Amino acid sequence: MKRQQIVTRRKTDKAWMPCRWGGVPCRKGSVPCRTGGVPCLWGIVPFCLSLLFVSCSMIDEDLSDCGEQAEINYELELVTNVSTEISTQLTTQTDLVLAQSVRTHLGTIFSDFAHDVDLSFYDTQGDSLRLQHDEHFMNANQASYALNLPKRQYMHLATANILDNELVTLENDERCHRSMLLQAAGDTVSSHTTGIFTARQPMNVLEGVDQNFNVTLYMANCAAMLVIDPRDYDASDIKVYSTGFATGFNICDSTYVYPDKSPIVTTSLIKNEDSKELGFCSVTFPSRVPRETRHVIETEEPFITQDEGESLWEFRVYVTQPDATRSWPSITETILRIRKMLHPGEFKIFRGWIGKGGGVVSKEPEVSASVTLDWKPGLVIGN
Repeated sequence: MKRQQIVTRRKTDKAWMPCRWGGVPCRKGSVPCRTGGVPCLWGIVPFCLSLLFVSCSMIDEDLSDCGEQAEINYELELVTNVSTEISTQLTTQTDLVLAQSVRTHLGTIFSDFAHDVDLSFYDTQGDSLRLQHDEHFMNANQASYALNLPKRQYMHLATANILDNELVTLENDERCHRSMLLQAAGDTVSSHTTGIFTARQPMNVLEGVDQNFNVTLYMANCAAMLVIDPRDYDASDIKVYSTGFATGFNICDSTYVYPDKSPIVTTSLIKNEDSKELGFCSVTFPSRVPRETRHVIETEEPFITQDEGESLWEFRVYVTQPDATRSWPSITETILRIRKMLHPGEFKIFRGWIGKGGGVVSKEPEVSASVTLDWKPGLVIGN
């Protein structure tokens, strides 16, 4: 009996090229390529997995429905801009404590440790029904599993680190074309609690033939942080939210779902014990994309992007301060509109300070601000 082997290795191409149906994940620049091929995302946090199939030992029988025994070896390899962003944006002596706190806070998000993996194999004909489903607790950087797959053509979808995410769930995964990551509904939601990875891969399991399949999982979410110097304002009365992000991800064609009105996302407070600066961090799906893709930037830097000339996502800052003319305090709202995309796998830091009247000032060239000096508490945040 011939031995059938499926080995997967990580493809480390940094440049991005357009993807074609049945092609390998490819990239060029910062603009997503979504033509229905295998996953083509800009965020670069890959898993590597390998499968070893050994044909059945049944003799003189029809092997057409006999599952090929598979040994699956997973390896998670993390590639992201987190370290670069922290080292270039938090550079002063007083930033060192904040930088370490940020690394600790995001350590479980941008991590090469996989807790759980969900593997689905779908029919490529008809209504793309799932033919086989396996779930495993990985709890390591590398692990191996065994399963049986009858020889045929499959579409394979894989998801990792979904069980412990309190906000995002895997939904409609009985059929390939409907399988998606879905964020919990609500006008205001919390940040994601894990880094989530996905892949899709056509897989033709043959009998008695040595085979190699490359399956790479990419990070589906990202993170952003606003660092504020409160100066003379009470830091305990500062609240920061973010908005303008996707609420779902279709695994089968690597596309994000954007609602008409994006929910408001709460941020986690990260203090700098060596200064008054405060970090407000959120973990989300990627930001909205431009209405039109202007051009592809050819670069070796996977997270480079361009000023799109339009607001794609926002930070919203609310500063409460006493008002001597009345018995209740005054609230100042600042909306910081960012004109650069936030990609899957990316971490971005913005800095600012609280100026006169409680409005936030930012010198980032891709950020514009609007300030409402007497924002009413009865108004819904985000309106």
